[in-house]
Amino acid sequence: MKVGVEVGGTFTDLVAYGDGEVRVIKVPSTPASPDAGVLEALRVAGINFAAIEDFAHGSTVATNAVLERKGGKVAFIATQGFRDILFLQRHDRKQIYDLFYKKPVPPVQRRACFEAHERVLADGSVLTSLDEARFRADVLPQLKAGRYDAVAICLLNAYRNPAHERRIADIIRAALPGIVVTCSHQVACEFREYERASTATLSAFVQPVIAGYLGRLTNALEREGFRGRFSVMQSNGGRLPAESMRENAISALFSGPAAGVVGAVRQVILSGYPNVITFDMGGTSSDVCLVQDGKPTLASETEIDGLPVRTPVLDIVSVGAGGGSLIWIDDGGMLRVGPESAGADPGPACYGRGGTRPTITDAHVVLGTVRPEAFLGGQMKLDVEAAHRAFASLAEHFGLPVEAVAYNAVRLANANIVRAIQLVSTQRGRDPRDYVLVPFGGAGPMQAAQIAEELGIATVVTPPSPGVTSAYGLLASDFIKYETLTHRVQVSDDTCDDLRVRFASLQHDLQAQFRRMDFTQPLSFSYTLEMRYLGQAFEVPLELDADALAALDKERLIAGFVDAHQRMYFHSDKTGRPVEVVALRAGATLATGQVSALTSVSVGSRAVDTETGLYDGNARRPCQRLSVTDLATTADHSVAGPAVLEEYTTTVLVPAGWRAHVDSQSNLVLAKEA
Repeated sequence: MKVGVEVGGTFTDLVAYGDGEVRVIKVPSTPASPDAGVLEALRVAGINFAAIEDFAHGSTVATNAVLERKGGKVAFIATQGFRDILFLQRHDRKQIYDLFYKKPVPPVQRRACFEAHERVLADGSVLTSLDEARFRADVLPQLKAGRYDAVAICLLNAYRNPAHERRIADIIRAALPGIVVTCSHQVACEFREYERASTATLSAFVQPVIAGYLGRLTNALEREGFRGRFSVMQSNGGRLPAESMRENAISALFSGPAAGVVGAVRQVILSGYPNVITFDMGGTSSDVCLVQDGKPTLASETEIDGLPVRTPVLDIVSVGAGGGSLIWIDDGGMLRVGPESAGADPGPACYGRGGTRPTITDAHVVLGTVRPEAFLGGQMKLDVEAAHRAFASLAEHFGLPVEAVAYNAVRLANANIVRAIQLVSTQRGRDPRDYVLVPFGGAGPMQAAQIAEELGIATVVTPPSPGVTSAYGLLASDFIKYETLTHRVQVSDDTCDDLRVRFASLQHDLQAQFRRMDFTQPLSFSYTLEMRYLGQAFEVPLELDADALAALDKERLIAGFVDAHQRMYFHSDKTGRPVEVVALRAGATLATGQVSALTSVSVGSRAVDTETGLYDGNARRPCQRLSVTDLATTADHSVAGPAVLEEYTTTVLVPAGWRAHVDSQSNLVLAKEA
């Protein structure tokens, strides 16, 4: 069997292929012990552990460790004079009008920051050799006394010459066996000192947590008879074996959202939709990503809790608007949604687990979008009265009916998501009207058509079983690894030959890494150049395939950069301003083979129902209620809104003015009527 399990903030999702059948399961997550939720999902699905050949996993463990500051106790070592780099950060201000703004807090205390007496210059030459005796006398005793779980090392210009970092790591490991040591050149071998230091520190911070979690999960699976391959999703949209992930935990920060993008793209591209905007609305957040020609956009850097992480990630923008997002009133008396979430425990008020504060899920129950007896195929009953009670105080505050407050809360959540989509589209030089919106997650399909209407998007394509798209994406993903090299050079006639040599070296390194992971199959490679006009502060990525790299010359290189710059910034320099290459990134992909497409799990049909109609902002009106699989039996195999389409993992809202049908690939297509 092939099994994918994704642990979300509210539910743990499972997709399993084997013996000619597909199993889809959702169980409540267990935040205190995520591995317990994984095992519960496997047991509920009736999986024979010994029959699992390929087990792919994604979780929020690394993310939560950073957000909740529950990682290991970390020490930080920098070059003499640079111990405060994590606290000085950059001279910018994320919220310029906030009088009480404070810089993000790094996951290390200042008293845990130490200095090494050494100095490497920008060209990699050694100005001052490492003073090992001084390090052993001054720093090692403090590391021992501090009882640290991990040490992050980031020395000046180590991306050009990591010899001193390696030597310090050897000294620490010899003196403190068992301690986690993370070197900056291993996780972010690039220039920009603060970003590299932040990445190394965050990686060291989450490493003990991830290693412990994967170790516990591996042992639990093996006790049940599992002997297959265990892999973990990365933020870049590819998997790696679990053992490799224990050495570079930072790459697993956004594994769940990345898996969702991969799963959605693999499914909807079957219906001929290569240009899409994915919209993943789960229990705690909404994640959006732009996909061009079937390839999700890859970013070289991201942030978590305001702290930079310099590692290749899918260009996903997240906002705190999920099904479990709390609806509240701020100090000014205004209605707000998120970012705080009810999570899995206690969850929304309608779950009947002790929650009393209203959430977006409660709002959909009040509005009639979610039919209580159909939630999770009827396996989980919802408390409608509890949902109404949760909105009572808000309704009293605004002097409005409960339904009106719930309706406005959903509209507010939609507005937050629209802004997130504009960040990955309009602000990246892409018109969202040229794309198809692809919603998934338990809550996404309930709001997708309304969001598309605000953006001018005319088509919404919902994958089958959208509530488990991320779990499906785990199995649909390939094994991927990236290597980056900082190499600043002004473009000249000799540049392209030099770039080909350096890319060949990166490719050789990647092949060696895959061999160490016991993969001997052929790899495919991708190439990216980070480029800019001389004097610019930030770079524009230029992607190349093998053929383009082989034919690359000075004119093609500059023309490609100018085109990419124009697309991103809506202008480019026509005066022949010098262009420079700043960094090279090579990616290696090992295809795992296609998995079968998903299908929707029916929850039974529901005819026109006037008693549980939809509240549309003015009144409760009748609507059709069908299971997604029932669409095939309708007169023209389609249904016009207002309608609610139900299946096991989610509910799809078809507003008035839209029409829905299931295509030949089992994707549910919603089209805006003229």
